[in-house]
Amino acid sequence: MKAAYYEAQGSAREVLVVDELPTPEPGPDEVRVRIHVSGLNPTDIKARTGFSAEMPYPRIIPHQDGAGVVDAVGANVSPDRRGERVWVYEAQFGRAMGTAAEYVVLPSSQAVHLPDAVSFEVGASLGIPALTAHRCLFSDGTLEGRRVLIHGGAGAVGTAATLLAKWAGAWVSTTVTNTDQAAVAKENGADMVLDRASGDVANLVLEATDGLGVDHIVDVALKSNLATNLACLSQGGIISAYATDSAMDELSIPLLQSMIHGCVFRFVYIYNVPDEAKQKAIKDITSCLLAGKYSPKIGLNFPLENIVAAHEALESHQVIGKVLVHT
Repeated sequence: MKAAYYEAQGSAREVLVVDELPTPEPGPDEVRVRIHVSGLNPTDIKARTGFSAEMPYPRIIPHQDGAGVVDAVGANVSPDRRGERVWVYEAQFGRAMGTAAEYVVLPSSQAVHLPDAVSFEVGASLGIPALTAHRCLFSDGTLEGRRVLIHGGAGAVGTAATLLAKWAGAWVSTTVTNTDQAAVAKENGADMVLDRASGDVANLVLEATDGLGVDHIVDVALKSNLATNLACLSQGGIISAYATDSAMDELSIPLLQSMIHGCVFRFVYIYNVPDEAKQKAIKDITSCLLAGKYSPKIGLNFPLENIVAAHEALESHQVIGKVLVHT
């Protein structure tokens, strides 16, 4: 099979290689998926650059997310799964082989049925963003009638959070940093889109919510946004953070103010979320897909041969929408 891989951590241009590798065979409880589209995420960049860990394997085929068709199954897996359209998640977590290849082998449970009306591009955009967004939003029950603030509303997780929250019946406000991002956030269905740099986010949120504030905050940059969050959080509200700029980042929390709010801080690292919660997320994501309510923006598409350009595009922070690699 044709695959992209690296054997040392470093810049995309220095370490990524595209070449022929042996096609893997599924073992017990596994399926092999013919990948059509591979989804690129910041965690894939961090793994390649050694953000928080050294190389766990001598050779790594990157990327956690993707979509394609099951073409072979191992023992204990129904042969009826052959030919099934699926989206996959955490393909490379705990394994050396991810979705940046023509084929990937992974546990059958991590190959999720993809409805016929949903494109492989959308399927490859689920995985980490959708599962992370769901954990941030739904860990404390229904969102019907709730008020949500999503920082980075045009990002991959921000988009997933907006789409899922609107599907679930929430009022959604988002922050962005430019007019192009604002347009995407509005397309995603956000009820209110705010300029993150305006310095007036909290007041505008309080004004729009009749002084009640928001019940849930989904945050891509908690260290920068903490003061704003506490200023517009409702009593008993929840702040969910899922990203950090540095593996060594630390945060000082104003305890008395947080206690007065009765607020909850939730930190989400999707790989360590219990499987029960992921299965609940998959059920909701599927319902959202079937309702036709999940349509993320696709920023750029690359062939596998141009995977270096795909990685560099994501690292540039100039692309709005998902970066996808077609195999």
